[in-house]
Amino acid sequence: MRVPSWIKTTYSPQDNELMKQLRSFRLHTICEEARCPNIGECFGSGTATFLILGRICTRNCRFCAIEKGKPLPPDEEEPRRIREIVRKLGLKYVVITSPSRDDLDDGGAGQFAATIKTLGDVTDVEVLIPDFGGSINSLKQVIIESPAVLNHNVETISRLYPKIRPKADYKRSLRLLQNAKEMEAVTKSGFMVGLGEGMDEIIGIMRDLRDAGVDIITVGQYIRPPGGKVKVEKYLTPEDFDDIKTIAREMGFRGVASAPLVRSSYKARQLAKSIQKISA
Repeated sequence: MRVPSWIKTTYSPQDNELMKQLRSFRLHTICEEARCPNIGECFGSGTATFLILGRICTRNCRFCAIEKGKPLPPDEEEPRRIREIVRKLGLKYVVITSPSRDDLDDGGAGQFAATIKTLGDVTDVEVLIPDFGGSINSLKQVIIESPAVLNHNVETISRLYPKIRPKADYKRSLRLLQNAKEMEAVTKSGFMVGLGEGMDEIIGIMRDLRDAGVDIITVGQYIRPPGGKVKVEKYLTPEDFDDIKTIAREMGFRGVASAPLVRSSYKARQLAKSIQKISA
């Protein structure tokens, strides 16, 4: 399928100063690992989403470019190194995410909690968490450290989970988001379009997220990464994304980002500031 003119990617992080800094601190970003189309824009403005708990995922989501396999144990010094580079770069808002770590008893929640705690007096922190296998205790470990926003992506409609996310569970993800809202977190979720879903299904997933109390929603076009196993079924137009944004607003979402190149952490600070008090 021909890529339309409104899909313009700029994956060219080589020789970027921020990337050199990240390497010197032995840190990774999801921006690189997931081949994010906004990497040029975000790296150029000194923004990045840190990837903790390694670069290897224990699941096999077929849309994702992250390496699958057996990961290394958590690095206890990782939160400290993130704090050092955040202070050095003067970052005002940090997003922390990880691959799924089903090999760990807590799913990696302890490392998220430690990282938020370490950064608490330096910057505002948003977390993009895996589902922790549905563990309430793991979720509590993260929320007790008071992240500015707790994000967990549903990624796609429930009908496509067996094909796209065979080790994940749509209802489990919705329960996690609902539980987080009941714990008084500001919640966020996102999904891709162009995988074969209809507009009625797009509206359905937004309704499910709103029923779970989600505050902020992000919607973007699926773009097949290098080596990706799932093809694009359709490229939605910018007008389609505008319609989705209008519907989301009418449903009551407090923050909405909907455009072809939107990803879950794109302009995260601006979205967070639009609904709550975030440091200037």
